[in-house]
Amino acid sequence: MSLHPVLTRTVLCLGFLGSVEGGSGGRPVLAQGGAIQSSYHAIADSLIRAATGDSAAYRRLGVLVDTFGHRLSGSASLEAAIDWILSSMRMDGLERVRGEPVMVPRWVRGEESAHLVKPRAAPLEMLGLGGSVGTPRQGITAPVLVVTSFDDLDRRAAEARGKIVLFDVPFTEYTATRRYRSEGPSAAARVGAVACLIRSVASSTIRSPHTGVLQYDSTVTKVPAAALSVEDAMMLHRFQERGEPVVVTLRMSARTWPDAPSRNVVAELIGRERPEEVVVLGGHIDSWDVGQGAMDDGGGVVAAWEALNVMRRLGLRPRRTVRVVLWTNEENGGRGAREYHNAHAAERHVLAMESDNGVFNPRGFTFAGSDSAAAVIRQVAALLEPLGATGVKRVAESPAADITPLVNDGVPGMELDTDGTRYFWYHHSDGDTLDKLDPAEMARCVAAMAVMAYVIADLPDPLPGPGW
Repeated sequence: MSLHPVLTRTVLCLGFLGSVEGGSGGRPVLAQGGAIQSSYHAIADSLIRAATGDSAAYRRLGVLVDTFGHRLSGSASLEAAIDWILSSMRMDGLERVRGEPVMVPRWVRGEESAHLVKPRAAPLEMLGLGGSVGTPRQGITAPVLVVTSFDDLDRRAAEARGKIVLFDVPFTEYTATRRYRSEGPSAAARVGAVACLIRSVASSTIRSPHTGVLQYDSTVTKVPAAALSVEDAMMLHRFQERGEPVVVTLRMSARTWPDAPSRNVVAELIGRERPEEVVVLGGHIDSWDVGQGAMDDGGGVVAAWEALNVMRRLGLRPRRTVRVVLWTNEENGGRGAREYHNAHAAERHVLAMESDNGVFNPRGFTFAGSDSAAAVIRQVAALLEPLGATGVKRVAESPAADITPLVNDGVPGMELDTDGTRYFWYHHSDGDTLDKLDPAEMARCVAAMAVMAYVIADLPDPLPGPGW
């Protein structure tokens, strides 16, 4: 495709940029002192204008989530959504569009409920945790022991046998608080509990429970596990503090079936000079089986997809290949990330980027990589000043789940950093629907990803990484 005439002269002149030795290990990096800003300013502005000029990304996300709803791994809705995306990408004119096979776990929630029996009869708002076993058909009716931490459970271990353990742990930050979701059921089983409940991992709530995956310890019995709404967990805790015995009936018909076939979605804009070198950007196409998966992670999926479309519409073809990957099974297995890594391990990945924090207002990127690579990333991020997205936060480990296998190999990795104020209000709940997102904010996310991916893919020298 021919270049947009406004951009032609700027793109051609980039071929004359030289490089200098710098960074760690003497690897070449683009000359410092504003070379990236001056050389790519016009292209970055054009990408930003094109991405923010309408609400195309938001409208496309609306079609995805309204048509197919949630997209749990192993479900018919996920596979139908993937079929539609592949067809739409081909209609867009993207290159080498394909679905790459992945076998994924298939967990089915089934019917479920929780009811307070004592000190009064009342329904409780609950969601089974992903991967949980079910209860007997008649359910489990047992006294509840409320604890506030793993240490508290250890102190009260003698009281836990034969009871339902409830972890009432307030949200602080996600990594710390989700341990009670992932590790709590086995911790409860280890001290003889018959089931486990957790206070939903949520920073705000309107009595809406939040699900998520658990991780059973193979050395202890698997017990049924569910999340209660924050309000219901706090109520049961208050009963216990008043000395009133709490009894709950938990019913869950959850079941894990044999693995099912799914796919990673892949589409490309093939590089004009070094097509074998690849910049990857994407999100995860699967979601939990509640809400629409609009925020987590339909928005990230469509933002990455539209970032590639913006380049294509402007006639931009960078030196290296830009590849969009929509990973499957991020939520309850990570199989898509591992299969992508295994299938493409021999390729030369320059950068791996993911958006999985909700397409709220972008603030910049979280980056894992060498000092010399970070210096280049900061220069590129400066081009995002019109979006207010110039921040670059360094982290020591992979900033996003699906790019972790690549980052562990030494590939520089980044995640779009957005204003996460509202993210854990709706995360993994029925509230994760399209209306929680703003069309203009989503368009700015598209723009930020498009500029970062294009410039890194087009630089005369590759971003310093493994083997460069």
